[in-house]
Amino acid sequence: MKTFVTVLGLASLVALAACDSAKENKVENAYENQADALDNQADNMEAMADNLTGNAESAAENAADALENKADATREAGDKAEDAVEKQQ
Repeated sequence: MKTFVTVLGLASLVALAACDSAKENKVENAYENQADALDNQADNMEAMADNLTGNAESAAENAADALENKADATREAGDKAEDAVEKQQ
């Protein structure tokens, strides 16, 4: 039964994904690309923090955390923008 529910859920997701319009995909991709760039910046900042000590390390780690939070917010904004496009159709 559990396998059946899992397969049914996956099939539903595939069906929903097929309903996305080109405009929705374009909006989603734009926000996702921006969020990925922010995540990359955060990764670079964390790598730099590994080479620092004391307050400088803490500052770099805090900056990386801020970038990751911004990436999450960007993804959330992208989801809302995608939903708005979907409602317009």
